[in-house]
Amino acid sequence: MLIQIYDTTLRDGTQSEGFNLSASDKIRIAKRLDDLGVAFIEGGWPGSNPKDVEFFERAREMEWKNAKIAAFGATCRVKGGPEDDASIKALLDAQTPVCTIFGKTWTLHVTEVLQTTLEDNLRIIEQSVAYLKANGKYVIYDAEHFFDGYKADQAYAFETLKAAIRGGAETVVLCDTNGGTMPWEVEKIVREVKGEINHPLGIHTHNDGDCAVINSLMAVREGAIQVQGTINGVGERCGNANLISVMADVEVKLGLRCLPEGGLEKLTELSHFVDEVANLTPNDHLPYVGKSAFAHKGGVHVAAMRRSAQSYQHVEPERIGNKMRVVVSDLSGRGNILSKAEEHGVDVGSHENVTDVLNDIKELESRGFSFEAAEASVAMMLKRQQPGYVPIFDLIDFFVNVEHRQGRGIFAEAMVKVNVNGEILHTAAEGNGPVNALDMALRKALQPTYPQLATFQLADYKVRILDSEHGTEAITRVLIDTQNGTKRWSTVGASANIIEASWQALVDSVEYGLSVAH
Repeated sequence: MLIQIYDTTLRDGTQSEGFNLSASDKIRIAKRLDDLGVAFIEGGWPGSNPKDVEFFERAREMEWKNAKIAAFGATCRVKGGPEDDASIKALLDAQTPVCTIFGKTWTLHVTEVLQTTLEDNLRIIEQSVAYLKANGKYVIYDAEHFFDGYKADQAYAFETLKAAIRGGAETVVLCDTNGGTMPWEVEKIVREVKGEINHPLGIHTHNDGDCAVINSLMAVREGAIQVQGTINGVGERCGNANLISVMADVEVKLGLRCLPEGGLEKLTELSHFVDEVANLTPNDHLPYVGKSAFAHKGGVHVAAMRRSAQSYQHVEPERIGNKMRVVVSDLSGRGNILSKAEEHGVDVGSHENVTDVLNDIKELESRGFSFEAAEASVAMMLKRQQPGYVPIFDLIDFFVNVEHRQGRGIFAEAMVKVNVNGEILHTAAEGNGPVNALDMALRKALQPTYPQLATFQLADYKVRILDSEHGTEAITRVLIDTQNGTKRWSTVGASANIIEASWQALVDSVEYGLSVAH
């Protein structure tokens, strides 16, 4: 059975606080969703804002390979008809093949929010669907607050669905709009609805009870053929069902199809792409697609993983377009170090060398270092254990001076004395800060021998205070990200002196780039 994936990232997702998309952003995401192979893409609520109007204008000029574009709206006004309703007219003006409208299921909403009668609510549901259907639209009906409405008045909830079906709705979607329904309730209610109504059902869940994904899966198990949700679970309040997890679970765990062949492998890339377009930092801990989803840190885990990848992974990460990672920390065992050495192509030699590096890492982490995000520093520790390894340079001493001078303001100057291949080099440079000055002085000393250093760029510089109760005497951890073309690596330093911490990370960065990242 093929489960229809109905994506509402571009509409319901944009109701998430801090998640904003331009019309061009929406087009870019919609193209990716179409390439993935989802069945429906809900582009927005036409007439509600200029961005959605622009999206639909541009979308109807494009060719869509897999997905049908849907416009979203509401049933017509109470005590009126769809033929003269502005919201319904906006849906038709969008010229999409699919129109999705929501209507009231919960008697509380009918009498208190709409302030109309139960009978009139049924009328506007049926007439709105029928009018769109008569205008050639494929109509999906979202039964808003269905589960709350069902628990309040089961008979009336059924009547709202039947009204939509009489109007010609292709699918009626059961919505957990408040997001508080539990999985066992979804299971029971969907089963009862399926027994009463022989019509295609969909499910639309919110995550206020942290159950949106499992509630969607429970509905699929009970016969729902359509799942509505958003990429990465974005949405109002606590978000919608995360379609990334839903799609992976439907195919991997339930053994059903929801994407064309090869679609599953695109999920990690799609998840990160949506965050990038929305200018958000990806959540490393998202199931299936997060950077940490298949990251192994504990020494016992990694030792087992080296013998059998299935021992601590529920699915092969490559099936979702992700990859397994080994993280090095004070919780590591020898397996972590061996895996990291293999990853960086470093021959560690004897097991004693591995043990020495492991002990050094544990000791350094107790002093404030953190190697989880500084794999290049780990690689350098391993590299330095290789027999006959000769360092790129040896530090003799350095000096940093920061001054304020009248007429010039703050400026920094650094002096570096290093031994490069037996030659003592003594250089100085100015910078816009002490770390920049140190970097410039070191580059001045090394670039005549290593001209490739000119291509190294500082990509990021992070500082974290570890024991703030010590005030200005606190230990400072510095993480440096360096980039050379498409390659990027991270190094770490830690000290009560921020200049020393920066120097430690800077040295590892330069040495790694010149000796390993080539």
